[in-house]
Amino acid sequence: MKALLWLTEAMEKHKPYIAMIFIQFVYAGMSLFSKASMSSGMKHSVFVAYRQGFATLALAPFAFFLESNRKAPLSCNLVCKIFFTSLCGLSLSMNLFYLGIKYTSATFATASTNTIPAMVFIMAVLLRMESVCIRQWHGIAKVFGSAVGLSGAMVFTFIKGPPIYSGIEKEVSESTKNTSSKEDWIKGALLMLASTFTWSLWLIMQRPLMKQYPAKIRLTTMQIFFSCIISALWSVAMDRDISLWKLGWDVNLISLLYCGVIVTGITFWLQVWAVEKKGPVFTSVFSPLALVLTAILSAIFFKETLHWGSACGAMLLVGGLYSFLWGKSKEEKSQKNEEKSEAKEEVLAEMDSINIRK
Repeated sequence: MKALLWLTEAMEKHKPYIAMIFIQFVYAGMSLFSKASMSSGMKHSVFVAYRQGFATLALAPFAFFLESNRKAPLSCNLVCKIFFTSLCGLSLSMNLFYLGIKYTSATFATASTNTIPAMVFIMAVLLRMESVCIRQWHGIAKVFGSAVGLSGAMVFTFIKGPPIYSGIEKEVSESTKNTSSKEDWIKGALLMLASTFTWSLWLIMQRPLMKQYPAKIRLTTMQIFFSCIISALWSVAMDRDISLWKLGWDVNLISLLYCGVIVTGITFWLQVWAVEKKGPVFTSVFSPLALVLTAILSAIFFKETLHWGSACGAMLLVGGLYSFLWGKSKEEKSQKNEEKSEAKEEVLAEMDSINIRK
C-alpha cells in the first residue's frame, strides 16, 4: 500500500516530465509513420490534406466548447491574413516536409526540426522582434547556439561518412537503397530545411496574428482547415486520379489518424499544459530526445544506417540547441530581475515622495 502511495505521489510530482517524454515518443512515431506512408507510394499533398482534415475534426470540438464565450470578431481582412499564413506556413511547410522525407530518412526529418529555434531566433532578430546583447553571456550563448545548430544541420545534410556499424549496409531494404543516393539525399535534405524555414516563418507570423485574434484554439483550427483545403485543391490540380484518395485498412490510414488526431490533437494540449506548468524552455529541452528515439527505431524497423558524419551533425544540432536554450533561460531570468528591481525602485520612490509630503 505504501509503495502504491509513493508511486502515485511520484507520478503526480513528475507529471510534466512524463508528459514531455510521451510527447517525444509521439514525435518520433510521427516521423516513422510518415516515412512508411511516403515509402508506400502515397502522394504527399493527399497525405497533408487528409492529415489536416483529421486534425480539424479533432480540434473543432475543443475550439467550440472551450472558447465559445471568448469574443473574437472576424473581419474579411483578418480571414485573408489567416488564409495567407496557413498557405505560407502550414500548407507549404508540411508538403515540403513529406516530400523531403521521401528522399531522406525519419531520423533526418526529426533532426531537422531541431534547427527551428535557431531559425526563429535569426528571423526575429532580423525583423527586430527580438534583441541580442553580445556584451552579456546569454546573448553570446544564443548567437553561438544558433550558429552551431545550423552548422550541425549542414553537416548532417552533406557529410554522411562511413557507417557506424560495419556490415549493416547489407541489411538495408530496397526502399532505403532507392533513396540513399547522394543526389536524392541532398534534394530531400534541402526540401526538409526549406520546410523548417517555412515552419519558422509561420511561428513568427503567429505573434501579430494572435494579437488580432486572441482565441488561440479557434485560430489554430482555422489555419489547419485552410491548409486542408489548399492541399486538397493543389493535389487535384496536379493529378486528377481519384484512386490516389482511396484509403484502406493499411499503414496510410494508421499514419493519417496518428498524425492528425494524436500528434495535432492530444500532443497539442499536452504541450500547452507543460508550458503552463514549467515554461517554454523546459518543453524545448526535451526535443533532442525525439532524435535519439527516431534513430533507434529507424534502425530497428527500417534498417536505416547511421553514419559518423550524421552522428556528428546530430551532436552539433543538440549542442547548439542547448546552448541557445541556456542563453534564452538566462536572458529571461535577467529580464525578470530587472523588472523586479525597477518595480522596487518605483515603490521606494513613491514612499520617499509620501514621506516628503508629510
